[in-house]
Amino acid sequence: MIPKPAQYLLRFDDLCPTISQRRWKRFLPLIEEFRLKPILAVIPDNRDYKLQVSKPDPEFWDVIRALEFRGAAVAMHGYQHLCQSWERSLLPLHRRSEFAGIPEGTQREWIHNGLEILRGHRLNPRVWVAPRHGFDWTTLAVLREEGINVLSDGLARVPMRRGGVIWIPQQLWAPVEKSKGLWTICIHPNSESSRTVDRLRRFLLKHAEQFTSVDRVLAEFEPSQVSVAEQAYERMALWRFQLSRFRRQTWRGARVG
Repeated sequence: MIPKPAQYLLRFDDLCPTISQRRWKRFLPLIEEFRLKPILAVIPDNRDYKLQVSKPDPEFWDVIRALEFRGAAVAMHGYQHLCQSWERSLLPLHRRSEFAGIPEGTQREWIHNGLEILRGHRLNPRVWVAPRHGFDWTTLAVLREEGINVLSDGLARVPMRRGGVIWIPQQLWAPVEKSKGLWTICIHPNSESSRTVDRLRRFLLKHAEQFTSVDRVLAEFEPSQVSVAEQAYERMALWRFQLSRFRRQTWRGARVG
């Protein structure tokens, strides 16, 4: 049997009306040209001043609705994107988060209100994307109660089921060729340069047929409890991420010193 080649998902984070319109709109022609069906991680009620880059775009919600109509999956990207908790997340990739360690009642209120905001804009949020990868078991329980049973996160190479929720892995922050598995490439339009757009376009010219969608992933994969092999791979991937961050911080400290 010939091994199935790698599949890729594209995800755009930090989407909100005050996103950098100039940078975000650089990616829209690529989505149309290659008929991509990305994950659109939308912040329901953005209060993060770092993401208040442009004046509120009156066409923002129309654009998101149009992309969803063409097959994109809308994800709830936290609530207000205010990462003020220092509690440990299920994925300890960052020190602070919005949801990890927050009382259950507060998490329930935030998730319910966030979903209502998105639905009020005539969107159908089906996926959870946590700011800074920060969430805990309570978050997963509340998401299930609210009818959200898919999240985009984790460092495995295949979808898995954990905490009663399907985890579609997200392991890349730039296009990287892989031989097999499912790989989600996360793009933050607010901070990406035109070089990122060019790099993504070159990758798409070569691999466009390998890009998939949330609907196809859910139809083609059979998520199961994470295997021992994938647990080992996750631990190694997490170690590499933390080592890379430590080296960056050390390099910056050396430059300052």
